[in-house]
Amino acid sequence: MFTGIVEALGEVKNIRKEGENVHFTLSCPFTHELKIDQSLAHNGCCLTVVELDSDQYTVTAIQETLRKTNLGDWKIGSKINLERCMQMNGRLDGHIVQGHVDTTGTCIGKEDEDGSWKFTIRYDSDDVTVEKGSITINGTSLTVVDSKPQEFSVCIIPYTYEFTNFHQLEIGDKVNLEFDIIGKYVSKLIRNDQK
Repeated sequence: MFTGIVEALGEVKNIRKEGENVHFTLSCPFTHELKIDQSLAHNGCCLTVVELDSDQYTVTAIQETLRKTNLGDWKIGSKINLERCMQMNGRLDGHIVQGHVDTTGTCIGKEDEDGSWKFTIRYDSDDVTVEKGSITINGTSLTVVDSKPQEFSVCIIPYTYEFTNFHQLEIGDKVNLEFDIIGKYVSKLIRNDQK
């Protein structure tokens, strides 16, 4: 369980393919605090630490993960939003995030609004957003500003822009999306009632 509050940016140091799996080695400011078998959200995708080596750690993505996320676009030097699991005795500063990416979206708009940035994302699924509802983009808990079928926008404050990988996000880039868990249940219930 995560909150969508990004702790740090990690950097991809090595990428190694083994069969259909891909092993990503990263470094981050809290590598020395990690342990084998720990869950860590990478751009919102929960991955397990499988190896530690001084200031670097390794996670493995299977084909299902690569198919549903933007991990296949990572390169050596890519900056990745990181969040460790939520501690049950802490505050839920973002919203309930599972670390299970629902789909990817594409950035179709980036506007500098003189002190904030507005990003518009288009996606191809039946998932829904609502204005003022929650959405997770690359592991970052955000509030939906505008909502349309298969498209929404969010506004980013300077702190979030600087300390997450939003400062690198450009039109045409692919992002990981996790829709609000409560919204997903409500949507499924409504669809089931319509059958």
